[in-house]
Amino acid sequence: MRTKLMTAANDVSGTIARVSLGIVMFPHGAQHALGWFGGAGFGGTIDYFGEVLGIPAFLTVLVIMAELLGSLALIVGLLSRAAAAGIAFVMLGAVFTVHLESGFFMNWTGMQAGEGVEYHILALGLAIVIMLKGSGAFSVDRMMVARSGGE
Repeated sequence: MRTKLMTAANDVSGTIARVSLGIVMFPHGAQHALGWFGGAGFGGTIDYFGEVLGIPAFLTVLVIMAELLGSLALIVGLLSRAAAAGIAFVMLGAVFTVHLESGFFMNWTGMQAGEGVEYHILALGLAIVIMLKGSGAFSVDRMMVARSGGE
């Protein structure tokens, strides 16, 4: 099971997908967990998700963990398929609970009521690539499988 979860082709496409997704997700996780980049921090995020979005605290904690820990795991290539799956679920949740009503486009001009789904579709696409291909070259996953004689 561990070998299946961690196997990765020795090519850079998986690396590019996972590092890109990790980099763009990290600031969101840091906003929600740590209050960095103008975010509300852990308590503020739990309050907002509960009061405004109606999302229970335990699900909000899972979202925060997927964004922060998942992004860090993707950047180094550790359990990347699982981290990508967590982020994929977060993106689907964001689309269907908040962003779908705002349409497709992000709010580049400030003229629409909210942010659309285009960012979420891109993040979901990268997550699916990672779930299918694995971590790619230059990953902790690949190194651990190679050391165990699995690849």
